[in-house]
Amino acid sequence: MSSETLDRGLVLDAVRVTEAAAIAAWRLVGRGDEKEADQAAVDAMRNALNDLDIEGVIVIGEGERDEAPMLYIGEKVGSGKGPRIDIALDPLEGTTLTAKAMANALAVMAWAPAGTLLNAPDTYMDKIACGPGYAEGVIDLDATPADNVKAMAKAKGVEPDQITVCVLDRPRHAEIINSLRGVGARVYLITDGDVAGVINTADPETGVDLYIGQGGAPEGVLACAALKCVGGQFQGRLVFRNNDERSRAAKWGITELDRKYSLNEIVRADAIFAMTGVTDGALLEGVKFKEGSVHTHTLVMNSSTRTVRVVRMKRPL
Repeated sequence: MSSETLDRGLVLDAVRVTEAAAIAAWRLVGRGDEKEADQAAVDAMRNALNDLDIEGVIVIGEGERDEAPMLYIGEKVGSGKGPRIDIALDPLEGTTLTAKAMANALAVMAWAPAGTLLNAPDTYMDKIACGPGYAEGVIDLDATPADNVKAMAKAKGVEPDQITVCVLDRPRHAEIINSLRGVGARVYLITDGDVAGVINTADPETGVDLYIGQGGAPEGVLACAALKCVGGQFQGRLVFRNNDERSRAAKWGITELDRKYSLNEIVRADAIFAMTGVTDGALLEGVKFKEGSVHTHTLVMNSSTRTVRVVRMKRPL
């Protein structure tokens, strides 16, 4: 897939796909049913993908364990004509956020040439990320959270108490949070949505310098695709809690179970990343229905051109 194809042929298609999922999910905002909201987004995203002239394969999806009716790993989408692409997606990142009408729910998708995205199984991943503008290696997954804050502070020319770190608010992160606060860092806790959490590090307006913590491996691949487009660093290591998860890793060709992956090992070629807001959040506004029209707010990025587009759509109902 050439850079020209990435830029001109697929960018707006990616926007249409995430828009469709976001609009479908929005209709379930605040209804209290996570599964129904997720299913609506899945159905809309699948239909939109199948309308495209691509030969797509889902490599990061929702249904590895119980394939139907989710967009499952290995599912083929598109007309079968056109560029061969790997697709990573989360039709509704933040199902709980949607069900409870909370901020930062998103429809998210990334694609890259066939065979270039890590086939991450549906396990956890230890992650650390920062935005662009720093020497390679400024962060290290194997260093303590406190030491990473000190390294980032030194790179920025500030004291550690001027560093803000985004962390998922989970009991498993208690030691990380204590380490960060022990060195004086500000901890920005989020309830869900670690794709957006990682992307926050690349947006100066959020004030987030680092992302540290354990979240879903599929979300790690999606976040890497976004950072690939705008710059930044990411390291991740898959976490296997039982033999079933190890077997699933082997199924997708992962044999180095303790490997520390860099961003360019997770996304090995140019990529397109798109996300549309479902509910209002730090990065995007949510879907709005007003004056007989539906309005969406989408961010779409292309690593081949380092282009970031903000797309606002208005369509009559």
